[in-house]
Amino acid sequence: MARPRNKVTDYLVYLGLRYFAMWVHMFPPQKAYRFARWMGETLWRVDRRHRRIAEGHIRLSFPHWPEGRVRRVARKSMSHMVYLGLEMLLTPRLVTPLSWRRHVRFAPGMEGALRLLIRQETGAILWTGHFGSWEIAGYTLATIGFPLVAVARPLDNPHINEFVMGVRERAGQSILYKRGASGDMAEVLDGHGLLGIIGDQDAGQRGVFVDFFGRPASTNKSTAVMAVRTGSPIMVGCGQRLSDKFEFEIVLQRIIYPREWADKPDPVVWITQEYMHELEKIVERAPEQYLWVHRRWKHRPDGSKAGGDGVA
Repeated sequence: MARPRNKVTDYLVYLGLRYFAMWVHMFPPQKAYRFARWMGETLWRVDRRHRRIAEGHIRLSFPHWPEGRVRRVARKSMSHMVYLGLEMLLTPRLVTPLSWRRHVRFAPGMEGALRLLIRQETGAILWTGHFGSWEIAGYTLATIGFPLVAVARPLDNPHINEFVMGVRERAGQSILYKRGASGDMAEVLDGHGLLGIIGDQDAGQRGVFVDFFGRPASTNKSTAVMAVRTGSPIMVGCGQRLSDKFEFEIVLQRIIYPREWADKPDPVVWITQEYMHELEKIVERAPEQYLWVHRRWKHRPDGSKAGGDGVA
């Protein structure tokens, strides 16, 4: 049973976030990024536990890397976490119908996905992992006229949850909370809607184990189940940060079409493995933009768990 939350602490943390948001909007993005980088460096020095987890995951995922590179990427990934919070605050101000082109571009190869969205002949799943600025892709698509229904887990702090979800909804996104959402997800796809899912978290023993950087990783199978049930293609992509000037590229890595899994003996496992392989390719382009502190390999196929740091 979860421990009851301290309402006073939750509200004080929320006030701190709003104060930080006020400060962010007082300065140009470049100056805000410099401050965020300093915060990331501080986090790297004081948070030994997450530093150890990030280094361990990177070391096992890229065993051929020298130790210096492992540490550099882990260090940058800690700053990346702070950047995410900064970008969530900046997005409503900078990504608008008139200004989004100054900050976001579509990578070559997006034509197929955009044609699919324009035709609306079927529902589609926009799948991404905890890479880059995952909020950017959904927010930009909603801003330019492709409303997205984002599947999300509510944040533990109710005040921050309301604030963050409000940011998403300002562009026209709708929020669908994960718990008990399968029926609503099917309704969105059956209605030829666009469903956004971040699907690379550890899913415990209820997930399906597929290969991710050479190790079995428990992965939520709801995306694959929903795609098979509704016949919806899966667009695997990301919002990659290009610089610390609030510049991003929306990348379409691959579209997985229903015809590809039609003859597979276990389409759910096949689909899950396919999009996790595509996420590997995305991460390899800019590994410092992946959330290495997440205990991605916490659970094992034999029912055991990794050590306290999620690595061993």
